[in-house]
Amino acid sequence: MHNVADHATRFVFAGPASWPLERSIEWAASHGFTRVDFNADAPANYPGTFTPDRQARIRNLVTQHQITLGLHTLSAVNMAEITPVLHAAIDEYLRQNFDLIQSLGGSYVICHGGFHFSSDREVRLATAVARMQRAARLAEERDLDIYFENHNKEPNDAEIHYMPRDVVETRRFFDAVQSPRFKWACNVAHANLVPDGIDGFLNAFGVERIGQVRLNDNRGIYEEHLLPGQGNIDFRYVFHRLTELGYHGPFTLDFGGPAERVAWRDTFAKWLAEI
Repeated sequence: MHNVADHATRFVFAGPASWPLERSIEWAASHGFTRVDFNADAPANYPGTFTPDRQARIRNLVTQHQITLGLHTLSAVNMAEITPVLHAAIDEYLRQNFDLIQSLGGSYVICHGGFHFSSDREVRLATAVARMQRAARLAEERDLDIYFENHNKEPNDAEIHYMPRDVVETRRFFDAVQSPRFKWACNVAHANLVPDGIDGFLNAFGVERIGQVRLNDNRGIYEEHLLPGQGNIDFRYVFHRLTELGYHGPFTLDFGGPAERVAWRDTFAKWLAEI
């Protein structure tokens, strides 16, 4: 059985968007994290800021601190876009993100399925599936993984709706993208927003394709990114169920500020060790 320290290394520090990546890596390392996610859609980390010198510095930091590095693409960039000029631009967006994380010595890219406007759901869903097929080829060519996230449900009367929000939509992607590089970013909070629930997702897909489990809380109504205990998700049960199914991979802390993530990392590690 792994001890608390072993389980603590399973947690991913998602650096604040405003922090330069170097700061996130150094902060994470100084607080005992060995895994870091970042986003390249804010000025501090725009792809164009990663000059060859900066890339070399970050690769050195990754090696020095033995960091597993991943890039989280922006869910506001619609992977289901069908307008021709934007359709092409989004393929280029993905290519730049895959090239960037490869240049930094990273391991994976977190991707999404985009969103639709109700009346155009089917054509946009098909577009998103085809885009993820192309993204999987990018990943294979660069020796990277994709962690594909089940997305959050918006209220039924909302104008837009994210995909895939339930088991049926998620299965469309996993059935179509057969690449071993295409893995699941299992978002517990998003699963809590639909009738399937986390058990429904795990019953449907198991844990073999999970690349990481993403953690935050909500009250089962809409996306809130609450701290654990502020919503109605039973995290002890989630850890028990995942462990029972044989999951031993990473968890991303997707809530609060850096200090709160450290505190909850330590608490969660104790809970996992108790299992």
